[in-house]
Amino acid sequence: MHPVIPYVLAALLFGVGVYGVLVRRNAVLMLAAVELMLGAVNLVLVTADVAPLRGPASGHTGQSFALFIIVIAAAEIGVGLALVLRLFRVRDSIDTDGVDADDAPATSDREVA
Repeated sequence: MHPVIPYVLAALLFGVGVYGVLVRRNAVLMLAAVELMLGAVNLVLVTADVAPLRGPASGHTGQSFALFIIVIAAAEIGVGLALVLRLFRVRDSIDTDGVDADDAPATSDREVA
């Protein structure tokens, strides 16, 4: 198989992911779009690793980097879902349009009555 096909597919997946991050207002859908972009990067890394090289072999570094990205993606989902749950508890919505960095809630969960 020619390596251009997976590269084009990865570019399309990455473009759909960027579109999803920029357009979506729902935090869960934004996380899904980020995962789509990470999957596209994994596809590029594995394709670059499998594609024939001129000269000495690289030693499967693309697959190693892809595994590293999968681990990072799992951690990102854990932290991202925790942030989404916190956003829902504070705002009763996961819509990201009304979120402002300066607009922090006045109360804390650790306040003692």
